[in-house]
Amino acid sequence: MSEILVTGADGFIGSHLTEELVKQGHKVKAFVYYNSFNSWGWLDTLPKDIMKEIEVFAGDVRDPNGVREAMKGMDEVFHLAALIAIPFSYHSPDTYVDTNIKGTLNVLQAARDLDTSRLLITSTSEVYGTAQYVPIDENHPYQGQSPYSATKIGADRLAESFYRSFNMPITIVRPFNTYGPRQSARAVIPTIITQLLAGKVEIDLGSLTPTRDFNYVKDTANGFIEIAKSNNTIGEEINIATQQEISIGQLAEELIRQINPNAKIICDEQRLRPEKSEVNRLLGSNEKIKRLTDWKPNHTFEQGLAETIEFFKHNLDQYKTDIYNI
Repeated sequence: MSEILVTGADGFIGSHLTEELVKQGHKVKAFVYYNSFNSWGWLDTLPKDIMKEIEVFAGDVRDPNGVREAMKGMDEVFHLAALIAIPFSYHSPDTYVDTNIKGTLNVLQAARDLDTSRLLITSTSEVYGTAQYVPIDENHPYQGQSPYSATKIGADRLAESFYRSFNMPITIVRPFNTYGPRQSARAVIPTIITQLLAGKVEIDLGSLTPTRDFNYVKDTANGFIEIAKSNNTIGEEINIATQQEISIGQLAEELIRQINPNAKIICDEQRLRPEKSEVNRLLGSNEKIKRLTDWKPNHTFEQGLAETIEFFKHNLDQYKTDIYNI
């Protein structure tokens, strides 16, 4: 089995991906964000039999020396480390440039120098902006509708340039909206669930009309793994999408129905994106990933929501339900 480095392994998708890679028998090194608390993020919650198989490397993707050290001896690198919160990018764009663009450059440079055999760069459906046509395939134009999406576009194009300039074995993986256990409260599904489970009857939300294509996190992690298995995916940009959409309003109504039918939705103006920055429709095409790999979603939206709600019931104390998490 391959020796694999996962950057951002302490995060939401990264922890699920790391866990699944270990279960499949790979030797995994987890690159986590250094902090003086010695916290390994969501990896701290994994079963002990999983954690004993993981080598943890604490560092910062903005540091090229640490990135290079972590990548030595690795066959494959799954680069997930990034700043992802859109509201935070409005007032701290410098940090997004440093982490998302420079951090990705550090990974690319190290992979080139170390002759890494496989490199997956994580993109986001936000690079497409509001859909100009649906379903959104990989040829859709890019639109930088937030500093966050702009930095991810920049990182993607850097990755493309390294593939074209140096013939590196790179794939750009583009998940649509991922949800599930361990997600931060800045995302819409945890925002709704945690408020409901905390007993609130007035649920604060931003715009209700945008639509999203939601991937369950275990399906997203499996998408990364299937993409890495195929040589046909080298040099490609590949969506991970369900090719189904739901509006935020419909989503909220469904969660309210399941958890507390007496609750109602309140529009909180601080949660609204600037008008030209709001991505109004995301519905992804999954034709390419199905054509090039054996991937398919294994969870229905209903199954994914049920598992997500169950997780938050048992972990609500880890979330600050009384504040707006950006």
